[in-house]
Amino acid sequence: MGDVFIRHIELLGYEKRFFPSQHYVYMFLVKWNDLSEKVVYRRFTEIYEFHKALKEMFPIESGDINVENRIIPHLPAPKWFDGQRSTQNRQGTLTEYCYMLVNLPHKISRCLHVVNFFKVRHDDMNPVTDSQTKKPEVFLLPKDANKNPTDITGPIVLQTYRAIADYEKSSTSEMALKAGDMVDVVEKSESGWWFCQMKNKRGWVPAAYLEPMDGPDESEEQEPNYAGEQYIVQKSYTAVEEDELTLKEGDTIEVIHKLLDGWWVIRKDETTGYYPSMYLQKAGEANTSVKSELRNRIAPPRRSTIRNAKSIHKQSRKLISQETYRRNSKKYIQSQRNMKENLQNKAKALTEKNEQEENKPKAQPAVPPRPSKDLILNRCTESTRRKIL
Repeated sequence: MGDVFIRHIELLGYEKRFFPSQHYVYMFLVKWNDLSEKVVYRRFTEIYEFHKALKEMFPIESGDINVENRIIPHLPAPKWFDGQRSTQNRQGTLTEYCYMLVNLPHKISRCLHVVNFFKVRHDDMNPVTDSQTKKPEVFLLPKDANKNPTDITGPIVLQTYRAIADYEKSSTSEMALKAGDMVDVVEKSESGWWFCQMKNKRGWVPAAYLEPMDGPDESEEQEPNYAGEQYIVQKSYTAVEEDELTLKEGDTIEVIHKLLDGWWVIRKDETTGYYPSMYLQKAGEANTSVKSELRNRIAPPRRSTIRNAKSIHKQSRKLISQETYRRNSKKYIQSQRNMKENLQNKAKALTEKNEQEENKPKAQPAVPPRPSKDLILNRCTESTRRKIL
C-alpha cells in the first residue's frame, strides 16, 4: 500500500469504438490525492474481472464468509452480448459502484489493486485507431442530477475549437497547445477550464485560448442578467487588471453575466467588475470537497492577457465594456427602487384612504314614524288597542 490513492471517480459516459471491431468503453474521470485528474477508458469485462479479484482479496468484506458482513458493492456480470442498450443502462449502476468503492475502508479503497486498475495506461493517452475507420462516438452522461442516464438517445457530437495562441501547460492534467491546433471539447466547465481531446492527447485547457470555428462569438453564452444572482466569495482575489474586483472570502455579491471563459461580471453594491467564477459559490448551496479542491487551482487566464493571439475571424468578439455594465446596472437598480417607491406610495395611499373611510361619522338609522290611532285599532291585537282607548 503506497501513498498514492484515489479521492473520487466520476463516470463521464461511454464511447462507441470501431477499431479493431465495434465495442464500448466507459469513460472515467479519476481524481487523485495530488489533485491531478485523469481520464481513463475501461471495458465492462475489465471492470468485472477487477471486481471479482477484489472480492477474492477481501472475502470477509465481500460477504463470502457471512453475507451480513458484505460492504463491497454488487456488480452484475456481463451479458453474453453487450450492446449499446446494456452499456447505456448500466451507467447508473457503475456510478453508484464507483462512489461506494472510493468510500470503502482505506485498506480496500487504497489498495494497490484499486490504484493500479485506475492508473492511466498507454492506450488511455494514445488509443489504438485506424484512419480508415470511423471516429469513436461519445455518449456523455447528463449533468442534471435529476435526469436518468437512460435519457441519452444519441451520440454527442463534440464541438471543434481552434487555439488562438500557444499555451504551455502548468500541470500534468492540462494539455499544451500550439496556435492553430484543432481540439474537440468534451466538457465545458463554468470554471473556464475545458476538458479537450486532440488526436491522442487529452487534458484541461483554458477556454480563453479557444475560439469556435463558425464565428468569433460563443453561441451558448448567456445575456447579462442585471437582476443578478446572489453568490458568496469562497476565496479572496486581488484585482490585477483595472476591470477586475478585489474581494475577500465571505463577501456577498451578485453575478450579472456568466461568461464561458470563467471570468464572470459581478456587482458589489453599485460597482461591477470581473471575478474568477471558480472562487464563487451560489448562496444557499452546500459546499463540497470537489468545489473546495477546485479552488486550490489557479484561475484560468483571461483572453485580454493573451499575447500574439491570432484569430481566423475578421470580426473580433463582441465585448461589453465595464462602463456599459455599470450604466445598465445602475439603470436596473434605479428602476427597481422607483418601482418599490411606487408600490410603497400606492400602499400608503390605500391605507390612508381606508383610515379616512373608517374615521367618517357613521349615519344614524332613521326613526320610523309613530303609527296612527286608526292603524293601531285596525291591525293590532286586543291588548294593544285597550292601551290607547
